[in-house]
Amino acid sequence: MYKLLGSDQKEYGPVSADQVRAWIAQGRANARSKLQAAGSAEWKSLTEFPEFADALQGAATPAASPSPAGGTQAAAGPPKTSGMAVTSLVLGCLGLLTCGITSLVGLVLGIIALVRINKSKGQLGGQGLALAGTIVSAAFLLLAPIPAAMLLPALAKAKAKAGGIHCMNNVKQLNLALMMYATDNNDQFPAGSKWCDALMPYLAGATNAFVCPNGAPNRRCHYALNAQLAGRGLKDSQASPAQMVLVFECDGGWNVSGGRELLPAEPRHAGAYVMGFADGHAEVRRSGRLEQLRWEP
Repeated sequence: MYKLLGSDQKEYGPVSADQVRAWIAQGRANARSKLQAAGSAEWKSLTEFPEFADALQGAATPAASPSPAGGTQAAAGPPKTSGMAVTSLVLGCLGLLTCGITSLVGLVLGIIALVRINKSKGQLGGQGLALAGTIVSAAFLLLAPIPAAMLLPALAKAKAKAGGIHCMNNVKQLNLALMMYATDNNDQFPAGSKWCDALMPYLAGATNAFVCPNGAPNRRCHYALNAQLAGRGLKDSQASPAQMVLVFECDGGWNVSGGRELLPAEPRHAGAYVMGFADGHAEVRRSGRLEQLRWEP
């Protein structure tokens, strides 16, 4: 009879020689396993027992000693960490920067990683990483609408401000072109029926100066000339030139001229209109300040 010392340092037996051979065949004992013969107090490796030499030689692969549960304790190293679990955690954390977009992928990878780790029977590690990735990804998916809701108004405000700056630059170019035209044409502004065409040479053919970024996309021009100054001389605009409207926003058209009635019903720039004046400057005017403007010489 024999006793076997398992890798858990527990004794198993006494068992017969046939049982030891069965353990060897099952891979639950190998040449490194310690054995004690009945009547002896000394533990020896299995290789020191001639009666088991044939069984050891015929064993397919060396294995560990039997465990208390009757299973086998593998002699392999620590399990390999699941790369999918790591990726899940990284993508979940990146959800903070992507408004939850990467978190959706991180959540899916985390769940898959957990399933594969559980099915690997100890061959794959990283269950904590996979669980963390799943939780973090799910959290960012739930919180994603909050930063998006905070970001969208800021983006809309920035876009509106950029559109106002662009429109202001357009009006300044048109103001300057009108002044240059008048200087070359006996100090007279162009007629209202052809003012856009008349300014083309002074804008170097740049028709984008006529287009407001917030205006209707199907209109060639989004500005109108003050009809009260169309075809008139520069001197007619010099009574309070800083308040005398020369160019202003309208719904659109080409060679459009008129007065305040042509202003868009809905201001295009956060409740305000961009207007150019006879002294050459341009500014943004809110609806409440339109009464201070002059339209007639």
